[in-house]
Amino acid sequence: MVKDLKDSSSSSSTIELRDFPGGPLTFELAMKFCYGIHLEITPSNVVDLRCAAGYLEMTEDYKEDNLISRTESYLDKTAFRNLKKSVQVLISCERQELSETFKIPDRCVEAIAMNACREQLVSDLSEELKGRDCLEWWIEQLSALGIDYYTRVVSVMARTGVRSESIVASLMHYSQETLKGVIDRNCQEQREIVEAIVTLLPSDERGSIIPLTFLLGILKIGITLDIEISYRLELERRIGQQLESVSLDELLIPSVGNEGSMYDVDTVHRILACFLERVDEEDEESGCDSDSTGHYHGSLLKVGRIMDAYLAEIAPDPYLSLHKFTALIERLPDYARIVDDGIYRAIDVYLKAHPLMTEEERKSLCKFIDCNRLSQDASNHMAQNDRLPVQMVVRVLYSEQLRLKKALSGDSEVLDLSSGLLNRPVSPRDNYASLRRENRELKLEIGRMRVRVSELEKEQMLMKQGMFERSGNNGGTFLTSLSKGIGKIGLFGGENRQKVNRKSRLVSERKTGRKG
Repeated sequence: MVKDLKDSSSSSSTIELRDFPGGPLTFELAMKFCYGIHLEITPSNVVDLRCAAGYLEMTEDYKEDNLISRTESYLDKTAFRNLKKSVQVLISCERQELSETFKIPDRCVEAIAMNACREQLVSDLSEELKGRDCLEWWIEQLSALGIDYYTRVVSVMARTGVRSESIVASLMHYSQETLKGVIDRNCQEQREIVEAIVTLLPSDERGSIIPLTFLLGILKIGITLDIEISYRLELERRIGQQLESVSLDELLIPSVGNEGSMYDVDTVHRILACFLERVDEEDEESGCDSDSTGHYHGSLLKVGRIMDAYLAEIAPDPYLSLHKFTALIERLPDYARIVDDGIYRAIDVYLKAHPLMTEEERKSLCKFIDCNRLSQDASNHMAQNDRLPVQMVVRVLYSEQLRLKKALSGDSEVLDLSSGLLNRPVSPRDNYASLRRENRELKLEIGRMRVRVSELEKEQMLMKQGMFERSGNNGGTFLTSLSKGIGKIGLFGGENRQKVNRKSRLVSERKTGRKG
């Protein structure tokens, strides 16, 4: 540079260094190095010094152990061997574009990943440091990175073998730090952060690594920020894998935009579809037929109860269309419910909130209620509900008559009126021992009642025969018939019946002797 200045014919001695890396402060440090003044290299200034040395071409051709070699030596022997210093160096790269030219960020990212793996191995071998406790400090350090460098670091970490639990913890902490405050629908930076977090989520087929609350929270923020549909579908798929663990409040996703309804029903519908796909896959793997009457999937029953509660919660929305409401009901298979009390309650709330529905619309909505699967309380309420079509009221009354008839006749499919649960063959996956025990007790009680009624009828016939014989002045025969009738009643044992018969014969013989 000085040589070019001497060769030039210009008399000016001023050199203009445009876009000098690191600005005047870094230039001053470089000049101190040239004049042999002690220079302290730190993680916060090594990137600027390395870029400045490259800009000034301070190579070994001009001086041994020049500034380029000094900064490279510091990076390789000091910064890249320490996780904390590596993160600090990478943060410095964000404000220095020239660092990409010298591949400092790439080397720094690799160093962070390798150091994280090393820390993980140490934590596994140590009895004092367990799991993620020793990793929390670098999780906080990474939160200072921009989303571009953070994405690169986490991607390399996953490739080099850092635990998925640690990566998830880092993603959760990073999202809390960068997405706190007001979520602006027009903020491109926040949108990019959410989409990057979704991309970095590790594989979690069992749904045991990523907390469901975190997925739902990111989904709600993503809906607000209007992220790409592919990222939304990925979040919905992951939530659907563990839908049985969701709470009702978490499913109430507010509607965003110009949609009329209060809640985002379409999103919940897609999540439910993802869950049902998982159930079908599990059934195919286990060789079970989901459409069989006796097959009840444990998680499916939980989701059935959750969806019935969700339907009842969104039903009062006056802007909720009948099409969306019925589509959500139809998506859940019939065998996901044992009792239809929940779906009846949801439909009743919807009818009450939409009084202008036509008779045909009411009929089409009420067809989803199975009167044979209602509890006694629900049946009584339904029989007096004037919001229902007349056909439904007649159907529930007829169903009640059939149920009572089956109960008295001892039908195997008997409904426990106290619990409203139908005694059907159940899936081996679920435990319905208490239900089967109650049903057996009810059958035995009905059987004992039939035996008792039969014995009373026989007793009545014997007493009538005795009365006819008595009217014919045949007292001995009357007493004998009466004693035989009493002996046949199941209230006495065999020995007692013999004693009664002997006593009646003695009385009869005495009376015959007196007459003689």
